[in-house]
Amino acid sequence: MTSVQVEQHDKTPGEGAAAEGGEGYHRALGARQIQMIAIGGAIGTGLFLGAGKAISKAGPSLILAYAIAGLVIFFIMRALGELLMYRPVSGSFSDYAREFLGPFWGYATGWTYWLFWVVTGITEVTAAAKYMSYWTHDSFPQWAYALIFTVILYTANLISVKLFGELEFWFSMVKVTAIVGMILICAGILTVGFSDAAATASVSNLWSDRGFFPNGIGETLMTLQIVMFAFLAVELVGVTAGESKDPEKTLPKAINTVPWRIAVFYVGALIMIMSVIPWSNFKAGESPFVLAFEKMGLGVGAAIVNFVVLTAALSSCNSGMYSTGRMLRDLALNGQGPKFFTKLTKSGTPLVGTTFSAALMLVGVWINYVAPGKAFDYVVSFATISGMWAWIMILVCQIRYRAKADRGELPQSPFRAPGAPWTSWFALLFIGMVIVMMGIDKDSRVSLYCAPLWGLILGVSYLVLKKRNPAGAAFNKADRTSEPVA
Repeated sequence: MTSVQVEQHDKTPGEGAAAEGGEGYHRALGARQIQMIAIGGAIGTGLFLGAGKAISKAGPSLILAYAIAGLVIFFIMRALGELLMYRPVSGSFSDYAREFLGPFWGYATGWTYWLFWVVTGITEVTAAAKYMSYWTHDSFPQWAYALIFTVILYTANLISVKLFGELEFWFSMVKVTAIVGMILICAGILTVGFSDAAATASVSNLWSDRGFFPNGIGETLMTLQIVMFAFLAVELVGVTAGESKDPEKTLPKAINTVPWRIAVFYVGALIMIMSVIPWSNFKAGESPFVLAFEKMGLGVGAAIVNFVVLTAALSSCNSGMYSTGRMLRDLALNGQGPKFFTKLTKSGTPLVGTTFSAALMLVGVWINYVAPGKAFDYVVSFATISGMWAWIMILVCQIRYRAKADRGELPQSPFRAPGAPWTSWFALLFIGMVIVMMGIDKDSRVSLYCAPLWGLILGVSYLVLKKRNPAGAAFNKADRTSEPVA
């Protein structure tokens, strides 16, 4: 643990949180940006594109799957909020894993979350380039779009964290506007009856075609992996802790908006879409938003949704640029990564870590260009399981922290997770069930094959580093109980 982190640990939760330059960063993210980063993290291509496949499998029961998964996400975010208010650091769950579980778990969590965002960045910047072909019809090379987008987002992230926040604010605003617009249009069709879809539009579409579970409960359970994938990156708000203005105010407020965000943007949108358009019309690989616009007779719908999905992909890549640099710097500060990753620019952005990650994203674009077959798909499938690893670490660390706080060994967080630790245990069991579903599904099983291989790489590399410096603080768990309790 670095001296900076020890100093923060000894303070009362929230004390000094608003100070400029915590961990060397600039606290430049305001409440407006934090709110939209939290909203944007919960809305991505998983909803705009992936929901088509999920609807075709589960029918209207997908609404229930999103509602239950959304509750689990809220438990995860409240667990993260409790940890953040105990000690707000940019390393977030990697740093908490290091404290409550030991050096190896912090090492594994930091590098796994870094890999998650690199892989996600590779896929999203490539997807963004493909979406551009909708307007250019392949008259401009796809790899050139990928290069342009990567350079623009990389440059923006290096200029300042405030510019990153502004980009994410407007990316999220586009996504939110699109969903709210769709909900209002569907509500108008159901009540007033305009558009070509009015003849078949009815709330009874949610149960009239073979019931609410048309393909059985089993198929609904199999869609949980798609549902959870849609929520990946909601935890990104935790990585912003070290650069948030007044984190003790802005972060809890952002986290507490999770239930209504999920209720409106996922549950509400799906209820409206499947009320206007019967669920049997939706197909895998087709955006439910595009289909809904087409059925309504709105010819501009495809272009609108293509623009929205483009911004969703760029938003995800932008978040990847941001988080990878912070994770690498946190690992380096704790002696579990190369020291040159600690370098910051004058504006407080991690120069080397962001540059290294952006370079890897470009390599990934090249790989996708020369070998777009199954090998690349296998790498992409790892994103789901690696993203859920961060959630598992958040929950386990919160359980360990709450036990220590209840014994008086650590100060209580001013933002306690309701119902914990039972809600955290429930969320862990739910994630375990999703992983089992992934093992049953042949299309996603490959991600479980990748996980042990990545675990082996982490284990071997950790042992090599520890052998080189066996007495280093990075590889020996500190005794926290002896530290003064605020």
